[in-house]
Amino acid sequence: MIALSVITVTHNHGAYIGRCLAALVPEVAAIGGEIIAVDNRSDDNSADIIGQFPTVKRIVNSERRGFSANNNYGMAIARGRYLLLLNPDTEVMPGALAQLMEFMETHPQVGMGGAQLLFPDGSVQPSPRRFPTVGSAIARRTPIRRFLKDSALNRRHLMLDVSHTEPFAVDWLLGACMLIRREILDTVGPLDEGFFLYVEDIDWAQRMHRAGWEVFYVPAAKIVHHHLAVSDKQLFSHHMWLHLKSMVRYARRYWLPPIPGLSVRRIRTSIWELAQSSQP
Repeated sequence: MIALSVITVTHNHGAYIGRCLAALVPEVAAIGGEIIAVDNRSDDNSADIIGQFPTVKRIVNSERRGFSANNNYGMAIARGRYLLLLNPDTEVMPGALAQLMEFMETHPQVGMGGAQLLFPDGSVQPSPRRFPTVGSAIARRTPIRRFLKDSALNRRHLMLDVSHTEPFAVDWLLGACMLIRREILDTVGPLDEGFFLYVEDIDWAQRMHRAGWEVFYVPAAKIVHHHLAVSDKQLFSHHMWLHLKSMVRYARRYWLPPIPGLSVRRIRTSIWELAQSSQP
């Protein structure tokens, strides 16, 4: 078994994936690991750019799948003791992966660790979060959100009331960078494929906490994240609809009492199971 497997999923990320892999390849090579890049039916040159990096294992989908399904497939074929799910619009800074793994090695109770994400201008991106509440959902996902941007509800959700200079335990981490130990797949399971896009990172962290694991933010490890934030740019859009649909699934699972006949409480892992069954 190797030290680290990095899984990244592209869909029309041709403007970013080259820089992502150029920064990532030497860092992973220094640790002793592998990179698995899944191209999710891109219409641009993303798959061709991935092919320019011979050490990267490229998978080109024959059909488009959701974020969870693609990452589950990558994790199912990965060989690492640690698995890093990394967005393609990121650039790993020197030493970041080694620092993140070192923290995990010295904190065995931590099931997931996340680096400090930076905007391209170097400012800190609020990637550690508290679990959503009805109030924070209103502050972030309704038409009145423009008036609540600097509200206590929003600041609390983004953990802006906490110093981001030292490691600290969090409820969940933005899915752009999630490092887990392999044991998570045995004790918690992979991502829920019922979330096509968005909120799967919150659900995964919830399940980790309920299984007794901790989730930590590690600011010494730094990664630039261009943070496309597609669902935030237009209130009424397809991406916003996907986000709301995922939040409904999350709310039904964690905010409401069990309702007989609702299959949402079953963790859907079809691609994960298929990939697992195909391994030698």
